[in-house]
Amino acid sequence: MVCLAQRPAEEFVPLKEIAESEHISQKYLESIMTVLSKAGFLDAVHGKGGGYRLNRPAEGYTIGSILKLTEGSLAVVSCTSQGPAACSRTECCQTKPMWDRLDRMIDDFFEGITLADLLKDHVTK
Repeated sequence: MVCLAQRPAEEFVPLKEIAESEHISQKYLESIMTVLSKAGFLDAVHGKGGGYRLNRPAEGYTIGSILKLTEGSLAVVSCTSQGPAACSRTECCQTKPMWDRLDRMIDDFFEGITLADLLKDHVTK
């Protein structure tokens, strides 16, 4: 997504080019791009001259939304990611409030960063 955010908005970037610039296997990247495209985060064009591009400004994507879509839950322990039914000790667990608080902190952190922020931070360093 950062690679695409660095390109002109109208430019479609071929999968192979993204994979090479990010040092990721094309097969793995294709699975990620499919998820992002189906969720409406990207525009995709197949064939010659095709590729992927962002379909909104970089400010319109939070890192949290991208990670949750591509990675699933950002929870650090399974009992918070799978809801109360995940653990029989949920009601009496003395550490669960701590894990819930950490989950909220992580979510707030990543939801507070946009692709535009990453581009800006990279330029200023």
